Parts: sequence; structure tokens; C-alpha cells
Amino acid sequence: MLDPADPDADPRAVVVAGRTIAMDRLAARDRSRGELLEALARRKFPEDVATVVVDQLQSEGLVDDERFARAWVDQRGRTKGLAASVLRMELRRKGVADDVIDTVLDDVDPGEERQAAHRLVQRKLRSVQGLDPSVQVRRLTAMLARKGYAPQVAFDVVREELGAEAEPLESM
Repeated sequence: MLDPADPDADPRAVVVAGRTIAMDRLAARDRSRGELLEALARRKFPEDVATVVVDQLQSEGLVDDERFARAWVDQRGRTKGLAASVLRMELRRKGVADDVIDTVLDDVDPGEERQAAHRLVQRKLRSVQGLDPSVQVRRLTAMLARKGYAPQVAFDVVREELGAEAEPLESM
């Protein structure tokens, strides 16, 4: 078995092995540049070899952080109802550059994000029916907070869905 950290290993064989690992990762799903570099580092590939491998894949169009970020935001925002703040954090963990994240998240429609919050609350309403109204508000706003929604947006959406009168937030 090839040891990528072995200084006597054939450099071409090390690059080919790194490319194979990266391609296997890409076969499962689209990956960010940072994810691939991290995967190769975990397998003990030297940083310069990992960079060469990922640069090659990027020049071939197989690795594109903006495409990855757009797909991630679309999928996680749509299926999980995550707000932009949580999506930003996830993309940073995936190794996507801040300028790419900013570009992608600038295209997120705040109205669509708010509709996602409404859908989340509507789904969760069934499980809080019959509870005291203050408990309903607390549980629903906490759920939205975990999804990354700003407190004011969470309270507004919950009030709209519960049909509650506007009350001062301090009373909650």
C-alpha cells in the first residue's frame, strides 16, 4: 500500500492516489475545495500534493466552491429551513471562502427565508397544540432560533402563525 508521507514514494503515484481519493469523494456528492484538502490531509498526503490534486480538479471544473455553496444553500435552506446565518456557518466549516459565501448568500431572498420560517412553524404547530400560549410561543421561537432566525423574525412569524395579538416581547 502506498504511503503518501513516505519521501521515497513515487511522486506521480502519490498524486494519482490523491486524485483517486478526491474523485471517490466527488462521486458521492459535490465537495468544496476545503473538504477535499481536509480529506487528503486526514489520509496523510503532504499539503503540496493535496493542493496540486485539488488545483487539477478545479481546473477541470470538477471542484467549484461557488457551485458547491449554491447547491448547499439551496438544499439545506429548502429541506431544513435553515436561515442564512446558519448556512454561513456551515459553509465556513466546509472551507468555503468568505467572499464566495457572501456572493451566494446575497442571492438568498429574505421573503423566501421568511416563508421557510412560516413552513417550519406550521409543521411544528401540531406538536404544541393544547399547550399554554406562552409555552407555544417559547417552543416555536426556540425552534426558529436553532435554525438561525433572528429573534424579531422568529417572534413575528410565530405571532402571525398563532394569530396572536402583538404583545411586548418582554412579557414573553
